[in-house]
Amino acid sequence: MNNSPKIIISGGGTGGHIFPAVAIANALKRLVPSCEILFVGANGRMEMEKVPAAGYKILGLNISGMQRGSIMKNLALPFKMIGSVRRALEIIKDFRPDVVVGVGGYASGPLLYAASLKGIPSLIQEQNSYAGITNKWLGKKASKICVAFDEMDQFFPADKILKTGNPVRKDVVDIKGKHHAGAELLKLDPLKKTIMVTGGSLGAGTLNKAIEKHLPEILAQDVQVIWQTGKFYYKGIIERLGLEYHPNVRILEFLNKMDLAYAAADVIISRAGAGTIAELCLIKKPVILVPSPNVAEDHQTKNAMALVKNGAALLINDRSAEDTLVKTALELLNDESQCTKLSEYIGKMALPAADEIIAVEVLKLIK
Repeated sequence: MNNSPKIIISGGGTGGHIFPAVAIANALKRLVPSCEILFVGANGRMEMEKVPAAGYKILGLNISGMQRGSIMKNLALPFKMIGSVRRALEIIKDFRPDVVVGVGGYASGPLLYAASLKGIPSLIQEQNSYAGITNKWLGKKASKICVAFDEMDQFFPADKILKTGNPVRKDVVDIKGKHHAGAELLKLDPLKKTIMVTGGSLGAGTLNKAIEKHLPEILAQDVQVIWQTGKFYYKGIIERLGLEYHPNVRILEFLNKMDLAYAAADVIISRAGAGTIAELCLIKKPVILVPSPNVAEDHQTKNAMALVKNGAALLINDRSAEDTLVKTALELLNDESQCTKLSEYIGKMALPAADEIIAVEVLKLIK
């Protein structure tokens, strides 16, 4: 391997793709400080802002995904794909990478395909327990496929698979000894039982409806709530309830100090994105997962079931969550033995060094 290897990391679209990508880049820089890293994303998507904020250069492709239920919007897709492959070939010619990494998202398809045409080794990092169409197709040409769940040989060649787990943001899962600090930051009582609800940065309508509808039952048991509503729902909820609704309820659009919120919570209610699940396994707290039904191939349900079948989480389906979620959370909060068991089993599924393991595999592929 040369002293200054060149690596392209491609993909994005959501935080679930971007955060692992940046974690891998950071691990590569720790292992080989002289390495050169270039990101390739999709123009107009979140990575074009988040990656430069993390300190890395990024170039964009004019690529978008399939628009469900709209034939007209998909007519330009083949032309965008051809144009993106051409642009990816230009980027490869200019940057001359030794290896490319795909983390999923629109841009990873054209970039990894272009790399295969040039004989450049590639690594795929598949976050979910159910592989997407692009990654299944690219997996045939990839040199190595890093996965986070078992039984992924149904999607990829078994001899290429390595179970590494999903890279997580280290600062987010560092919660040891922070319970009181978290409660203090959120102006909560550290001695009262606390439920944390998070639907991601944009929010989850079902979770918000369930909490709002059943706030009286939560308050009747003198339980506290850390309620992260998400960007789309915050304003409406504040207009209905008011910012200072009750001393036991913290209504927040976004959690900037996720580690302190996790530390303050006794039970966590969450969607089942792969990145979130990786964090929850490391946090080792009782979890109720409500998978989003609005994702490709219903992969969040499959992610959640990987935990549920190992006794590591509870699952409530989206349809019944509005009526049953809060009741289940309050019952769990008051069942100390089940809380202990769930915490123990979810901790057993943690894979804490995913970023460095993947980085080592990337470096191994360099000729």
